[in-house]
Amino acid sequence: MGIYGAAVDADELDLLAAKQAITEAIHRYCRGVDRMDRALTLSVWHPGGGADYTPWYEGDAAGLVEWVWAAHATVAAHAHQIHNLSIEVDGERAASEAYFTAVLRLERPDGRLLDRVIRGRYLDRWSRRGGVWAIDHRRVVQDLESVTEVRTTGTSDGAARRDPGDPSYDLFSG
Repeated sequence: MGIYGAAVDADELDLLAAKQAITEAIHRYCRGVDRMDRALTLSVWHPGGGADYTPWYEGDAAGLVEWVWAAHATVAAHAHQIHNLSIEVDGERAASEAYFTAVLRLERPDGRLLDRVIRGRYLDRWSRRGGVWAIDHRRVVQDLESVTEVRTTGTSDGAARRDPGDPSYDLFSG
């Protein structure tokens, strides 16, 4: 039974399953980047999938990941979150718009910390191949950017890692 007791048919279940798979893939991208897990990050795209992060990068997904890794290796920390998410599915194809916030913690030579906050949208074209939903092409639209000086509270537990040493890997491995 669906909402309000109405029966759910197979087409509605397929639509819900497609939207859930796409949602999980978008979240997996953010987790992959924040944990610097290349395989997890690349798993969001079909082989040969493209990415347009103009003006910074335009090309295939594998090249994007190389570019992201080089850029993120220069920052002290980073965090990516997904907000409003719209998905339209049409058979074996789909389109999504996912609002994101990316925070990059920059450490200046004088020891000061700055947070570069980027807010934008991932505009993704998807397809289902072999039963797997993945991105064919992503375009990033940057809406807002700000840089602020950080006044730390000193309350971090120090457990966060940008690699498989992060505690989340233990959580999901069992």
